[in-house]
Amino acid sequence: MDIKVLGTGCASCQTLERRVHEAVEQAGSDASVEKIEDMQEIMQYNVMSMPALVIDGEVEVAGQAPSVNELTDLLSA
Repeated sequence: MDIKVLGTGCASCQTLERRVHEAVEQAGSDASVEKIEDMQEIMQYNVMSMPALVIDGEVEVAGQAPSVNELTDLLSA
């Protein structure tokens, strides 16, 4: 599983990144997590609000930082 956290470094973006790492650990997943801060790369995903979460090339969350439990459920689906 390839996970990307899109955001410029705001508090919400940092929160989402931290929660994603926690959710991956709780799920026992071997997913790779990458933080993308480059606006040119972020724009390729057509995301208008950040933070955003991309899983295997699909935008799953935009404009919010779901809880660790919500992220764990999303990763398990």
